[in-house]
Amino acid sequence: MKKIVSTILTTSAAAVSLLFAGVLTANADSTYTVKAGDSVWAISQKFNTTINKIESTNNIKGHFILPGQKITIGSKTTTNNASTTATATKAATTTSKAATTNTSSTTSSATTSSYNGSNLKSYVLSQMESRTGVSASTWNTIITRESNWQPNVVNSTSGAYGLFQNMHISSGSVEEQVNAAVALYQAQGMAAWAL
Repeated sequence: MKKIVSTILTTSAAAVSLLFAGVLTANADSTYTVKAGDSVWAISQKFNTTINKIESTNNIKGHFILPGQKITIGSKTTTNNASTTATATKAATTTSKAATTNTSSTTSSATTSSYNGSNLKSYVLSQMESRTGVSASTWNTIITRESNWQPNVVNSTSGAYGLFQNMHISSGSVEEQVNAAVALYQAQGMAAWAL
């Protein structure tokens, strides 16, 4: 009889611990104080999140942040649930199989992959958005302000060149200008365009 009671208690304890362990949620909000020279992009890289998540969490418009500003780095909610993990694993496996069998599905239909001379805006905006994570509308605003979409314009005062008025190049095709702008963004974030 003692063995049966012991087994029931052990089984009950295991079931209760599985119940509590099955749905464990952690909420880890962190606050970051902006320093001089910081950009939303750099902060997103530091905290392994996205520009959009930081901006939407903190109601930031146009990537504009100031030194001393307190930024909440999105809440990372993690759920440790065996059925959720199994479902996610199954979905990932299914997605992986679908991508393998249909290679065209791995190419984004929203990205214009090559410049042909007549698709300047769509090519540049899709490349910049997909390669930097910054919205196409933001890049459109920057390019309109900097060059009014004139790919070969040179600033006679500063020598800045092209669509993005990049100081680091003095000539180049549209593709080269996009590559240079992506590199500049990766090095300086939106601060390169005073945003």
